[in-house]
Amino acid sequence: MDASTDTTSMELPLGLDADTEEEYASQSKLLQEFTSISSIDKAWTFKSNNGIGSLAMFSVSQANLLANKRRKYILSATISKESSTSVNFQWSPFPVEMTGVSTMVPSPSGSKLLVIRNPENESPTTFEIWSQGQVEKEFQIPQSVHGPVYVDGWFEGISWNSDETFIAYVAEEPSPSKPRFNSLGYKKDTASTDKDCSSWKGQGQWEEDWGETYAGKRQPALFVISTNSGEVQPVKGVAKSLSTGQVVWAPSNQFLIFVGWSSDPRKLGIKYCYNRPCALYAVRAPVFKSETNEFEIKISGNQDSPVINLTQSISSAFFPLFSPDGKFLVFASAKSSVDSGAHSATDSLYKIDWPVDGQFNSPIQIVDVIPVVQCAEDGCFPGLYFSGFLRSPWLSDGCTVIISSVWGSSLVLLSVNILSGEVKRISPIDSKFSWNFLGLDGDNIIAVSSSPIDPPEIRYGYLDEKETKKATWSWFDISPVFRCSEKVKSLLSSRQFDILKIPVKDVSSCLTKGASKPFEAIFVSSNSTKGACDPLIVMLHGGPHSVSVSSFSKSLAFLSSIGYSLLIVNYRGSLGFGEEALQSLPGKVGSQDVTDVLTAIDHIIDTGLATPSSIAVLGGSHGGFLTTHLIGQAPERFVAAAARNPVCNLASMVGTTDIPDWCYFETYGIEGKKKYTEAPSVEDLAILHSKSPISHIAKVKTPTIFLIGAKDLRVPMPNGVQYARALKEKGVEVKILIFPDDVHGIDRPQSDFESFLNIGVWFKKYCK
Repeated sequence: MDASTDTTSMELPLGLDADTEEEYASQSKLLQEFTSISSIDKAWTFKSNNGIGSLAMFSVSQANLLANKRRKYILSATISKESSTSVNFQWSPFPVEMTGVSTMVPSPSGSKLLVIRNPENESPTTFEIWSQGQVEKEFQIPQSVHGPVYVDGWFEGISWNSDETFIAYVAEEPSPSKPRFNSLGYKKDTASTDKDCSSWKGQGQWEEDWGETYAGKRQPALFVISTNSGEVQPVKGVAKSLSTGQVVWAPSNQFLIFVGWSSDPRKLGIKYCYNRPCALYAVRAPVFKSETNEFEIKISGNQDSPVINLTQSISSAFFPLFSPDGKFLVFASAKSSVDSGAHSATDSLYKIDWPVDGQFNSPIQIVDVIPVVQCAEDGCFPGLYFSGFLRSPWLSDGCTVIISSVWGSSLVLLSVNILSGEVKRISPIDSKFSWNFLGLDGDNIIAVSSSPIDPPEIRYGYLDEKETKKATWSWFDISPVFRCSEKVKSLLSSRQFDILKIPVKDVSSCLTKGASKPFEAIFVSSNSTKGACDPLIVMLHGGPHSVSVSSFSKSLAFLSSIGYSLLIVNYRGSLGFGEEALQSLPGKVGSQDVTDVLTAIDHIIDTGLATPSSIAVLGGSHGGFLTTHLIGQAPERFVAAAARNPVCNLASMVGTTDIPDWCYFETYGIEGKKKYTEAPSVEDLAILHSKSPISHIAKVKTPTIFLIGAKDLRVPMPNGVQYARALKEKGVEVKILIFPDDVHGIDRPQSDFESFLNIGVWFKKYCK
């Protein structure tokens, strides 16, 4: 080797060779075009000043790779319904970037807008009250009052009262006092500041957090701010053992309703985990200097309690929502999840009649509006699987709410009559797209629809006046405003997709009816009828009680566009197919789910949609668990694999994860809830190991790339690294990428980009 050749070699990036560098360059250019596609996150509508038509604001986000953040924009539109068969959106010329904005919440009347800016350091949180033409008020809330406001979508709760004088919200409680030391030892004077060079701050007692994505966050607590003075009051009377969230004002403006999660006996990971017991509570709002409080709430036998548990009779209650007339309170429940131990399961919906005089009968009567669906008949409502209410989801009848919910392998729009319990699917029944509810314009619906090959587009729905007896909804396609590049359009136009029914293999008499029904897979392929089948990527979701829906994914669309068919498998245990199918998997992980994936692969091979010689597999979390199981149990089937933060060894994970109870439940089934302990026995560890991919590692020969977040608390980094090292030890080709600042999702823009770029290049090398 001469000197010039050696220099060229030295200049190549770590982990790249000359043969793959060109592939990196080509794929990275295309991936950037997919990454730049905007996401439509939220929408709000307002009455126009002239009373004609309405106004809308859309919250849009876009990856900023250089800054490694997501840009947030507001794009405005004027909506005019020109006739019964047409609607026009007049868009503003350009979006406005909302730099540093954590969240925005319009007031009930729509005349004001709350803008919150959370600090990235120890500086104050900023509350801004905007009117149409200006910022009316700006309040700086120092860290001594509270930390950043929760805007995470789970503990998050920001609620204006009806006369817009107060806002209730959830924020991190102030930092607890910590001991200080100097050269003489412990310093009793607590008045010292952090800038006191003659002493230092100790650590104090460690406090548990809520695990994945909540590392370093302090206890969520309730606060109320006056929109006139900026005075902030903490809500008192809530036990220290309760973490609070999802706060809303009761109709009287005197009480707050919130969700409380107990930390007794300890906090377990709560992100993606609906199996944490919780309840709805009522608490008296704080009294401000200019306020008096004469209204009184009483429950027989509990008159002196400052905090009242409204849902003592069920194990789970969250997403509180009052009807427009304030006569009843609606809420969701994950009772089936809490009671069984599954981290996510079929939801149910309840209501409580809200007393005008504030006096409840004991016990409080809770009405089951939508019960858990065990097994749905073909084509019928499979049960409720949703992620929350919008702030104003009510139609003008005051009893019908609009939501998005998973239905099989799609996200659909539902109307729910809270009084009758009637559920209707209002997005087109013949559409295999996924539909997400953004907001209401009067009684008309603004939604986003997309598919694996169709980027998100806005849709406008109205109840057809000619078909009111049948409650038929008609949908307008709104002129595209969020565009992708011509190259991306061309590539996507060459693809097609379908949702396949996969018959269950070897149906036994011990299976429930729901577990015996076919499961589904989304299949994306070339629409060309010429030539051989494209190489196949089998895509597996995590959870396992999650689901892949037929919406647009930039990462998967990128992989499809570089020449792959995609088989996205919703194996039994996935959400959206009824409770019996979901509960059939716990206790059978590593066997039933593996069999379902192999059955789906055989199905498309037998129907001529794929060839068996060029199949790769990709999954994250439990999808990574399945990926590494498959290359161990069926080593001849896969030419390449990619695993993102995979569960590879349950026996080691159980002692390090933020959800050790998950390891027991998925291993033992419902008995695992009783067996769970912080001190697993030797027998438990042996069974956990036997259920793990690492127990099959001796058979693996598939080249595998690992993508691992170093700050992952759900599946800590050593779990995947141990498995990868063991593969290397036996001579299997392995590549490991560690993302030092990423958690379980590996979703920071640069990390997501580099992750899927490496997956694309890895598969091109082996899957041809």
